[in-house]
Amino acid sequence: MTCSAWAGRFRVVAGVVPVFGLVFAGAVALFPGAGARAADDTPVEVQAVDALNQAFGVHPGLRANHAKGVVVEGSFTATPEAAGLSRAAHLQGRPVPVVVRFSDAGGLPGVPDGAPGNPHGMAVKFHLPDGSETDVLGVSLSKFPVSSVAEFRDLFLAVAATKPDSPQPTPIARFMASHPVAARALAVPPAVPASFASETYYGVNAFLLVGKDGHKQAIRYRLVPAAGDVHLDDATAARQAPDFLIDEIKTRLASAAGGAPVTMRLIAQLAEPGDPTADPAVNWPEDRKLVVLGEITLLHVAADSAAAEKPLLFLPDQLTDGIEASDDPMIDGRDGAYAESFSRRSH
Repeated sequence: MTCSAWAGRFRVVAGVVPVFGLVFAGAVALFPGAGARAADDTPVEVQAVDALNQAFGVHPGLRANHAKGVVVEGSFTATPEAAGLSRAAHLQGRPVPVVVRFSDAGGLPGVPDGAPGNPHGMAVKFHLPDGSETDVLGVSLSKFPVSSVAEFRDLFLAVAATKPDSPQPTPIARFMASHPVAARALAVPPAVPASFASETYYGVNAFLLVGKDGHKQAIRYRLVPAAGDVHLDDATAARQAPDFLIDEIKTRLASAAGGAPVTMRLIAQLAEPGDPTADPAVNWPEDRKLVVLGEITLLHVAADSAAAEKPLLFLPDQLTDGIEASDDPMIDGRDGAYAESFSRRSH
């Protein structure tokens, strides 16, 4: 299906919430029978995955969110500044292997890569010298639209309940009216990147880097292309093929094998006293210090990306000594939801 055909399906919600709106409305059009299920006594993380399935449909073997993606392999090398902030093994300067998954937001496996208003994700799994793993997850939104898993569930229940013939105000309009933080966060659609590797991805949750002396520094991650962000204007994005970002990274890394690998910088934004660490829907001031923790060198796409992504489970709370979770309850909430989604796609 062409981008223009998808756009025709994506107009129901777009007028209410531009970011995600096109994808959300497409899901409603594809699954018009989906509706909000009353909350019950099941864990809220399970309810959140149920809400995603109601909004986007069930696609066996695929993630409930960020269903479409591509797996890339490479390495990470930390800077001396990283070792000064954390005793974590992968931040001491020795190169470690990484597995990266770039993705489109939403639960539709056929969503066009350039769908207007659709954020993208970058998840990184670091393979540590002792055989353990630690993860960093980023999305191309500088903050999360909601503060809790319960609000995330309610957002997608409202999406699922909004149909082309829903009376005004629609469920999604009512949700936005009662959640002004979400409405503001989703008011400006993210631009379509020219490449998965030309986009900045934000780790919206706060973590603590623990130094060799035990000092703890609150940070938020950013994954930033070394060559800078490059985005497409709307007209150019609309002309792209549905899988153009996946095709582009494959072509780019095939060329990189000749001596020009793609690099992404892992950056820490350092919190100052008083900066909130418990709410992923609140940005820290942009004047906060940024420290380059290291560079991720992307070398090649996995030989069989579809097979490689099936066993991959990226978790915000998959940490190692030298990195701790902050007081943000969304970290545990996301862990629970991702684990639930993984269990469903593994059966």
